[in-house]
Amino acid sequence: MKAKVSGFTLIELVVVITILGILSAFAIPKFIALDGQARVATVNGLGGTVKSAAALARALDMATSAGATGPVTMEGASVALVNSYPDSTAAGIGSAINTSFTTSDFTVTWGGGGAGTTATWTKVGASSPTLGCSVTYTAPAANATPAVVVTTAGC
Repeated sequence: MKAKVSGFTLIELVVVITILGILSAFAIPKFIALDGQARVATVNGLGGTVKSAAALARALDMATSAGATGPVTMEGASVALVNSYPDSTAAGIGSAINTSFTTSDFTVTWGGGGAGTTATWTKVGASSPTLGCSVTYTAPAANATPAVVVTTAGC
């Protein structure tokens, strides 16, 4: 009786390796840029958080009649206000966004707290920090809204 041999032939193995090589040639470039895209998404997410927190603080100020300089309490934290929006300090916009979640991903420069001063969150690990990978919050002047600028050119 003849013994049955099982397994793959050399041609089958070469075909499979060729197919895997072609697939990896298309897939690898897609995954190379993911770290930059992740940094951009993180910075954009923080920008949205800052805008939302400022709007919520303003709404709470209007609802409670706390006045243009507040403070208001958001989720148990006191938020310092300037012109009815959070100021640019850790006690203002920092408290409004619960800044503890940003400490490992961003370095923060706090402003002086008055109208026109800024708080800036810069993404840690940005590929070109000089081009900017950051979110900047500028406290509003009277009868104005705060400016939130998201810069992703250097992410």
